[in-house]
Amino acid sequence: MFATMSSSIEYVRAGKLRALAVTTATRSPVLPDIPTVNEFVPGYESSFWTGIGAPKNTPAEIVDKLNKEINAALADPKMKARLAELGATALPGSPTEFGKLIADEIEKWGKVVRTADIKAE
Repeated sequence: MFATMSSSIEYVRAGKLRALAVTTATRSPVLPDIPTVNEFVPGYESSFWTGIGAPKNTPAEIVDKLNKEINAALADPKMKARLAELGATALPGSPTEFGKLIADEIEKWGKVVRTADIKAE
């Protein structure tokens, strides 16, 4: 099963689930003894990420304020510690950087869909 780190880490820590590998490009700091899939299948990388968006025509000053406050929350030591407990890493940044992440993911997974000739049913 492929599961997110946050949904499975407590089971791994409790010995109720055996992790075979992580799908990120590098080993997880919270499970450093667990290899990456990339160590067995070179080039493999698949990361789970979550972001916060706003409607397309949201005024720039509102987007900027939201971005500032979200980045401040992600920098809070308690938030960082909680995310680390869940095996997550905060990626603060700008709306432009987030847009690039989304565009890069669309390109990467679009290539997979085209190569595998995946069709919606």
